Amino acid sequence: MRIRDVMTRDVLTVGPRDHVKHVGGLLTERGFAAVPVVDDGGRLVGMVAEADILRSRMPADPRLHLRRDQPVAEEPPPQTVADVMTSRVRSVDAGADVSDVATLLLEEKLRSVPVLDGGRLVGIVSRRDLLRALVRSDAAIAADLLALVEEYTGEPGTWDVTVRDGAAVITRRAGAADETEFRALVALARTVGGVVTVEVTRGG
Repeated sequence: MRIRDVMTRDVLTVGPRDHVKHVGGLLTERGFAAVPVVDDGGRLVGMVAEADILRSRMPADPRLHLRRDQPVAEEPPPQTVADVMTSRVRSVDAGADVSDVATLLLEEKLRSVPVLDGGRLVGIVSRRDLLRALVRSDAAIAADLLALVEEYTGEPGTWDVTVRDGAAVITRRAGAADETEFRALVALARTVGGVVTVEVTRGG
């Protein structure tokens, strides 16, 4: 299964010239921890997170931190996203294997990563997106898998598909089949969201 099959396509983005306060409001309203930053051509140029906005924009209370003889700093905080964003961003390709991206998220302790296609932002994938693919109902998985098998073989009504806790069994009820077809069906089944293991058998 590829990332394009599970990613979130409707992605909130901001531009490098957007005001920091505006972006902070978006994060608060939408409940996001970070958003991608794209240029006018839709190319990813960074990420801006809650921590980036909070940094240097929460002034200290002078009643608690300053003595009367200390000068008061007047340096203004950063105003635009370009001033605070992280430019070096981990991203993944839309055609990447879901398993590889899950490993990346876990090993690097990331909550989400932008998804690119030809250098352009096309989505974002989070741990929740990956988990959602795993917890699909067995009935939904079986229906998708049966449709895929029948389309590939061109033999509707010839196959049975059962799924239990993500373990799929594909059974040919009639007609001949060879090992090449079985191997192809195993590979196809692994592209269906929620499939954990695959077995292909001959009925009877």
